[in-house]
Amino acid sequence: MPKLATRMSRAKPSAIMQIAEKAKQLKASGRDIISFSIGVPNFLPGPHVYEAARKALDHDSGQYGSNRGPDALLDAFLKHLEQGGLEGYTRRSIATGIGAKHVLYNLGELLLDPGDVIVFPVPYWTTYLDLAEILDLKAKLLPCSSDQHYKLTPAQLDAALPGAKVFLFNNPSNPTGMVYSKDEIAALADVLVRHPDVWIICDDIYNRMVFDGIGYHNFVQFRPELRERVIHVDSISKTYGMPGWRVGFIAAPESVASAFVTMNSNHITNVPEIVNAAAVAALSGPQDVTTSKCKEFAQRRDLVYNALVAIPGVVCPRPQGAFYAFPNISVAFGKSHNGIKISNDVEFCAALLEAKGVACVPGSAFGDPNALRISYTCPADQLAPGMKRVQEFFAELT
Repeated sequence: MPKLATRMSRAKPSAIMQIAEKAKQLKASGRDIISFSIGVPNFLPGPHVYEAARKALDHDSGQYGSNRGPDALLDAFLKHLEQGGLEGYTRRSIATGIGAKHVLYNLGELLLDPGDVIVFPVPYWTTYLDLAEILDLKAKLLPCSSDQHYKLTPAQLDAALPGAKVFLFNNPSNPTGMVYSKDEIAALADVLVRHPDVWIICDDIYNRMVFDGIGYHNFVQFRPELRERVIHVDSISKTYGMPGWRVGFIAAPESVASAFVTMNSNHITNVPEIVNAAAVAALSGPQDVTTSKCKEFAQRRDLVYNALVAIPGVVCPRPQGAFYAFPNISVAFGKSHNGIKISNDVEFCAALLEAKGVACVPGSAFGDPNALRISYTCPADQLAPGMKRVQEFFAELT
């Protein structure tokens, strides 16, 4: 029998989806399961989005669309960028894809050759390392522990960039929920200016989910000369409660956007017409759903954070964005629950799921085996009971 491509030996199923699927199976079998595993916003967009999709369906052309994206969607994304403080881009600087994950893989293929070095902080979103391994890249990982609030320092970045081709940066962060302040972004931007041969990919998909008035900031705002190397990645998935609609974007130097369009012409041709119409409505229409959900997630963050820091020995930097908490739970290692010894994060999450019916993702899936990720987007009536179960689990450790 013919063999699969060598790269498939480097590809792994999503650890997040594996945990989520196991939680679904247990729930289907009758178990009382509360899932903090998958990063789905768990709200729906406003009615104007569905109305736009219906109208597009009624007037469906049945034709192929633009490899870049229709002008209406490009213009809507340009306005979205301007509202976030990123001005000066044009339609030729923009391209669309099938969600941010597809966008990142497109960028990996058009920017990087096998053996090239890609740099990103740890903890990281799982896809970053998957992309590096599938494309046969050299990933230079920059550990950022809970002691430094999971944030990259200028000194770490400066030491890592020589010889690198791409720096990949996620702010606000999945999995930690941390948000870099204005001064922190400015300091990192000063470092990036000193390394002119490095592309900078900014994964900004949670940029409208920022709490505590800290605001979202980007390198280009502080060092405009970086515009020729910075590629912004965004998506409607998290901000608008539309992960299943699969629309992602880049704003980039025209040469990169043009190459991206070429990749689309070979990969996907175009984002579907009806989906484009829904995305335009989401970006251009009323923003009340997004605004209210951001406030709600801030309240949920408070509940989760307060529950975690009340557990003796657990360390959790206070998240300021997205909808995740990433507590360091290494205090549990070496202890037992109901006679089952816990040696690492994987065993901890397995024991927590079995004993208390709470599903979380082990931190090792994100590069930090001392932690676990809690996504607090579950139904509202499950959040407090779920955190109480986590507290009970720790209290029962011996």
